Amino acid sequence: MKFIKQLFNFYINSSIHVALAVYSLTWITLLELGLEYNESVVYFVFYASITGYNFVKYFGIAKFHHKQLANWLRLIQILSFICFILMCFYAYQLHLKTLVFIVGFAALTFLYAIPFSSKQVYTLRSIGGLKIYIIALVWSGVTVLLPTVNEDIRINNDIILLGFQRFIYVLVLMLPFEIRDLKFDSLKLLTIPQRIGVKNTKRVGVLLLILFFFLEFFKDELDANQIIVLAIITIMTLLVLLNSKIKQGHYYSSFWVEGLPILWLILLLVFN
Repeated sequence: MKFIKQLFNFYINSSIHVALAVYSLTWITLLELGLEYNESVVYFVFYASITGYNFVKYFGIAKFHHKQLANWLRLIQILSFICFILMCFYAYQLHLKTLVFIVGFAALTFLYAIPFSSKQVYTLRSIGGLKIYIIALVWSGVTVLLPTVNEDIRINNDIILLGFQRFIYVLVLMLPFEIRDLKFDSLKLLTIPQRIGVKNTKRVGVLLLILFFFLEFFKDELDANQIIVLAIITIMTLLVLLNSKIKQGHYYSSFWVEGLPILWLILLLVFN
């Protein structure tokens, strides 16, 4: 049992779970736009997510404690290096314009963890009120625009709405994390719960979810199955948001909340 728990913690801490969430959202985009499954795109997104998230989470630790790394962190470093190699392998199979597009999001990820210069200690992550919007921007760009750019799809009304929906959805997914971290976050971060309180944060999340769902009906092409799945995932996201607390279970946000995109993909595949 102890080994299973350690393995599960490694699965969470090594960013495999969150990478599966990003992978799922990318595949959802392909399904919603009627595009074929593209291994190069979805596998690139998966391995890039593990590489990027582990870089952001563990850069500081590895930088200052590289000689005394715990075994679990060494394993994560090895996994991240393997994923980086695989990311490069699949990146080589993408179109050149897609790679140019990726550079911008890679730069955002880099600046999110690394100070702007050697004389500064501030990163994009530390700028008050900006963190949640950077994450939503990167997720929506990678999971919506990257597949469409690589498939040479013209950016139309449906894709713009899809990108806006994805941005909103990721914002809502981040709210349980912000509520959980309320007791740890520096007041300088100016997170949404810090500025308006937990109850008002949930109210904002509810309004965003309503907008997220009803934007679907402004698209030129509607699919009954997709609307049903969207309704289910909206209700489930609403429930996890409303049940979010400052003192929440260890895996509430890191597993259950981040697992919602995976469930979304499974539902779409079943209904299709």
